[in-house]
Parts: sequence; C-alpha cells; structure tokens
Amino acid sequence: MKKETIEILVEGGKASGGPPLGPKIGPLGLNINDVVNAINEKTSGFSGMKIPVKVIVDPETKKFEIYVGSPSTSALIKKELELEKGTGNGNPVGNLSFDQLMKIVGMKKNSLLANDLKGATKEVVGACSSIGVTIEDKDAKEITKEIDSGEFDDRFRE
Repeated sequence: MKKETIEILVEGGKASGGPPLGPKIGPLGLNINDVVNAINEKTSGFSGMKIPVKVIVDPETKKFEIYVGSPSTSALIKKELELEKGTGNGNPVGNLSFDQLMKIVGMKKNSLLANDLKGATKEVVGACSSIGVTIEDKDAKEITKEIDSGEFDDRFRE
C-alpha cells in the first residue's frame, strides 16, 4: 500500500482535530491528537501566520511524517515588524535591525535559491525593498553594497 499525502494550510501552532485536518486524517486510522500535537510543535514559531503543511502517512504502519513549508518572506518581514501590509508608494513603512533581518534569513534559508548565507540575506533584503522596509535605516541598495563590501562578513559564518 502506498503512502498517503495530506496537504493543508494551518495557522502556526494552532492546528486542531477539526476540519480540514480531522476529516482527512480520521479515515487513515491515525491518532488525530498525535498528528495535531506534532504539527503544532513544528509550527509554533510561526504563530499568527498560515503555514503549508504536508502529512505523509503510511496507512499500514500508521506512522506519519510532517513537513512544514515556509510562509512567504514578505509575510515573515511583516510579522517581525507587526505590519498589516507593505507600502505601495515607495515610502518606508518599517525598519529592521540587522539581527531581525538575520532571524528572517534563518527561517527562510532552506527555501531560498541562494547558495550561501550572504546570498540568502540579499534575497531577503530584496523582499524588504519590495514592501517598503529598510534595514538599519538604510535602503536595500545601500545595505546590499555594505553586504557586498564585506561589512557584515562576520555575520555570515555558517
């Protein structure tokens, strides 16, 4: 018997046994509380955000694995700054510290296209720019130049 894959969108740390999860898990014979607890544990760092989750179930053994996707980079930036939305007019709506930037990079680095931490950071800087967020009170071009010049190299040791 092949494994079943259930894909759902849950609010971080707040999965429940009700729909959409319960009706999909129930027929597979799993303990719904075990699945819910595992999802909530893995998504607790994303509270307040919708997170894509895959539950892969082996119906014979009743074993399951949970894979947690990642919210969009802009959603993480807005969450970090407690913003409702970004800007549409180019005016800054918020400012991240370099530590906040690196926190977001850490959450996203496995799903970004970059080959290294420096590249991943520049990808997140680009997302900041697109929603009107500065970093250390500097625009994306300025902070990218500083990253390229090696100013933050001590922060990029993986």
